[in-house]
Amino acid sequence: MTYSVLVVDDDRTNFYVIEALLSQEGYDLISVESGKAALIYIEQTLPDLILLDVMMPDLNGIEVCKILKVQEQTRRIPILMVTALDAKEDMAACLEAGADDFLSKPVNGIELKARARSLLRIKQQQDEIQQALETQAAIAQLREDMTSMIVHDLRNPLNSIVVGCELLKATDLAAAQLRQLNKIDNAQKQLLNLTDDLLVMSKFEAGHLILQREVIDLCDLIRAVMNDWDTIAQRRSLTLMMELPAAGCTVTVDPKLCRRLLDNLISNAIKFSVEHTTITVQLERHPERPKMLRLQVIDQGIGVDEKIRQHIFQKYQIGRAIEGICQLGLGLAFCKMVTEAHGGSLSVSDNLPQGAIFTLALPTKSSVILKPALGANPR
Repeated sequence: MTYSVLVVDDDRTNFYVIEALLSQEGYDLISVESGKAALIYIEQTLPDLILLDVMMPDLNGIEVCKILKVQEQTRRIPILMVTALDAKEDMAACLEAGADDFLSKPVNGIELKARARSLLRIKQQQDEIQQALETQAAIAQLREDMTSMIVHDLRNPLNSIVVGCELLKATDLAAAQLRQLNKIDNAQKQLLNLTDDLLVMSKFEAGHLILQREVIDLCDLIRAVMNDWDTIAQRRSLTLMMELPAAGCTVTVDPKLCRRLLDNLISNAIKFSVEHTTITVQLERHPERPKMLRLQVIDQGIGVDEKIRQHIFQKYQIGRAIEGICQLGLGLAFCKMVTEAHGGSLSVSDNLPQGAIFTLALPTKSSVILKPALGANPR
């Protein structure tokens, strides 16, 4: 690779000196004789390195340096100031203007070569990093666009199934037929939730997720979610319990995302619980982090193996926890992303002697516990 070096000096003789000193380096040297001429040239062609004289009649080197360092297109070009001034104040002025390095006249050839090589090496590394970031951003945008397209394409047939189920429910069906129809209805709802999760996670990863915050009572939201899952829990001989603040808990959150988060945590607890056990949801001020709320979903199921914990919140992690149950790790990945989008954290621990505890910590900055919990509220 041949580097281009722009030499800005009103004395042509100085250019010839620099040209001779750098003759063996293989650089493409360009010369202009004023600060204004340098700015005009740089508008058309970006050099890899600028050797900039300080003392010039129209725009001095410090002024040119300041202009270049505030412009997005030119601020990453390394500038090596070449000056006959040797006062510390002059050197400081060069650095304050944004210069990357400086040389004193008369220029020493060994020093010039070393500093030029160093600055060009740093620039190459910065260019590689910038290119990698741009590539990563492009890939993230492509992933989000593809996810949005896939979700859109999936929603159309799923919505047709929803309408079909509702129409069939309005007809005279036998009990067995109605049970099968309800299974179809539940399956399509799960698919709709999955597509929504994919879209939210894609936006979160691309930095495009905007929370639609509202002031709500978190206790009311928890009760609504628990009520939705009560019938399913009873069918599996499970008991749902709540331990909530008696007067409620006002928070400012995205209610739709938080409801989905709670749905996923409760669904996960039911899926991995054994018959005749209890699932408890607790909400309180965090005992160890006073500026946080602590919401825990506690089950008495099979628990979470230590090895699985290391990746349980990652996307697309498939693990067979018990015979006959295999899950794709989108639900918990979604929960973690929503929690982090609200400034919180999500973790899992053992519920001794048996089961798991999923702990969600949320900031109390926009949430207030009105008064202490009064105890358990069985479903």
